[in-house]
Amino acid sequence: MANQDNVIKKHGRHVYKKKKVLCLVSNATSLHGIEVGFFAEEMTRPFYDFIIAGYDVDVASPKGGEVKFDSHSNPENPEGAYPNDLISIGFVHHKEFSKWLQNTKAITEIDVNDYDAICVAGGGAPLITFKDDIALHQLIADFHEAGKVICLICHGTSLLLWTKLKDGKFLADGKTWTGFADSEEDIINQMFGMTVNDYTIETEARKNPNTNFEVAGPLEPFAIRDGRLITAQQQHSSYLASQLVIEALSE
Repeated sequence: MANQDNVIKKHGRHVYKKKKVLCLVSNATSLHGIEVGFFAEEMTRPFYDFIIAGYDVDVASPKGGEVKFDSHSNPENPEGAYPNDLISIGFVHHKEFSKWLQNTKAITEIDVNDYDAICVAGGGAPLITFKDDIALHQLIADFHEAGKVICLICHGTSLLLWTKLKDGKFLADGKTWTGFADSEEDIINQMFGMTVNDYTIETEARKNPNTNFEVAGPLEPFAIRDGRLITAQQQHSSYLASQLVIEALSE
């Protein structure tokens, strides 16, 4: 009989309950004179995982219309840092999915009741475009109050700094969550030789005495699920976040 001591067996699921997820990204804007958008992998990796799970997935942005990858996260940018991001390459060359980047749904077109979850990507633009977008804050609050799953990745977690519920409390109150760390902001600042963002998620989150903000080491994969709220620290954590979403939707 063969020795079984070193044999590892792992079972996975192939069929999941049918669900519908909204992937939301920022519209492009300017940061220090450079056009920024959303971090490619922070949308495309969860999107891919949801599609593989058999979910229906839509892509939206606050204003609708065209959206763009941050140039440094664009795998087809010869000066970018992620040339091996095969999932994003596949997305932009897919005959149907690629069209969505030119014409995303606007949040005014979104009916929360049509979806089981929302997944928000980060990137260079959210700290600018999300901050004063009251309609977007309300959309996130509506998802929460309708009992839906909310997933926020990297700078997408900035929405927890501003989103308030009907009772006037912040969605983040009483929650444990994560987001792009100050140590990671320091890496970006050193890379560009300047202070890139006017404020940081970690510093602002720690001003709220009613919430619990946690981070792992810089660029370490880290995600947290607190009930129906799922947050991921940065792009290396996207796959952890999507798996937590699938787990939550499977319950």
